[in-house]
Amino acid sequence: MKIKLLAIGKTDNKDLMKLIEMYQNRLKHYIKFELEIIPDIKNVKNLSEMQQKEKEGELILSKIQNTDQLLLLDDKGKQYTSIDFSSFLQKKMNSGIKQLVLVIGGPYGFSETVYKKANGKISLSKMTFSHQMIRLFIVEQIYRGFTILKNEPYHHE
Repeated sequence: MKIKLLAIGKTDNKDLMKLIEMYQNRLKHYIKFELEIIPDIKNVKNLSEMQQKEKEGELILSKIQNTDQLLLLDDKGKQYTSIDFSSFLQKKMNSGIKQLVLVIGGPYGFSETVYKKANGKISLSKMTFSHQMIRLFIVEQIYRGFTILKNEPYHHE
């Protein structure tokens, strides 16, 4: 299985990018992982919230294959402990899917079309975080999940 993280818009914070890259490099020992950035939509000032979500949704769906499992990072999604999330990852790997795609949407969330295509939603917290921070948090949690599965000393209960 491969895990792909799709995110709308680039991250300007170099320190945050270094941390994300650190966990991406660590993940190479466990699984194929890819972070793909979808460029911000141009001229959003001229678009309504709904129009912006629709345009972002089209870009997101253009990156998805029919065989992909699509999971949205959404504040209304299911919450996991790190151990439960590692079990979730193991189940996905056991199910034989080729690619698990996690998506961080734009500032207004996802279009209805993207919600309909999704196989599920995950929430990292009831709190609100910047979309740039979520990138770091999910990459770290994927890494943590694999260290749990391998019984490595990174995670402490």
